[in-house]
Amino acid sequence: MSRLPILTQINYLYRAAFRSLTVGVRALLIDEQKRVLLVRHTYCAGWHLPGGGVEVGETLECALRRELKEEAGVELTGPPALHGLYLNISASPRDHVALYVVREFLVPQPKKPDLEIAEVRVFPHDALPIDASSPTRDRIAELLQGRNPSLTWQGAGAGSPRVD
Repeated sequence: MSRLPILTQINYLYRAAFRSLTVGVRALLIDEQKRVLLVRHTYCAGWHLPGGGVEVGETLECALRRELKEEAGVELTGPPALHGLYLNISASPRDHVALYVVREFLVPQPKKPDLEIAEVRVFPHDALPIDASSPTRDRIAELLQGRNPSLTWQGAGAGSPRVD
């Protein structure tokens, strides 16, 4: 039995059947003290980089700005930098994640918990919560510790993408 709620599973099945490719955006928000902003969702365990799906007709950057506002109450004050594109094989063999690095941002008001977001917090990059997701830890290590980037969102241990 999957850990994903039934509506999330139905959404993934629908997207796999009727869409050729799905794209999401995530952000690694880093402040001057090299602290990172993470979110804890109500529908899955652990801490994650904020982000979400790109809607039809929406640019990646517009989706990023929308998702950061919705999930964390963050407003960008400078341009985000595209770090990489990852195959997200845990969601679907057709799902990709665009990861942006954001160093210029503000949080006008702390995000209050809602139906989607249980908590938003800032952590030192070298003292992440024990239940931070593996992809979150991997992306932070790639960017702040110089680890070689993975081709998949889940990292090297999650399976290899096809290279045809």
